[in-house]
Amino acid sequence: QVQLVESGGGSVQAGGSLRLSCKASGIIFSIGVMRWYRQAPGNQRELVAGITSGGSTDYADSVKGRFTISRDNAKNLMYLQMNSLKPEDTAVYYCNIPQLPIWGQGTQVTVSS
Repeated sequence: QVQLVESGGGSVQAGGSLRLSCKASGIIFSIGVMRWYRQAPGNQRELVAGITSGGSTDYADSVKGRFTISRDNAKNLMYLQMNSLKPEDTAVYYCNIPQLPIWGQGTQVTVSS
């Protein structure tokens, strides 16, 4: 069974850090692009960052310089290191693989001022 499982969320004060993880399991092909999305209450889901299998990355302007995306291809893991967190980063964070029509359950990130 193919699954995406996010973890690492929590509650922090502004300026703090969190590291999110995404584990892709049940996959028998080489994963291409992997992405992090987030969705705040009342908002649409938005793209946060993406990474190719070769390690090329891109970020939403709102997180550039604060977030770092990485992955471990051998373990089908993806990470999102989030530093200098702001209250506006509060959201449920999801990982996504465009090759798959599924989403994980997400992990909640709450940043207080």
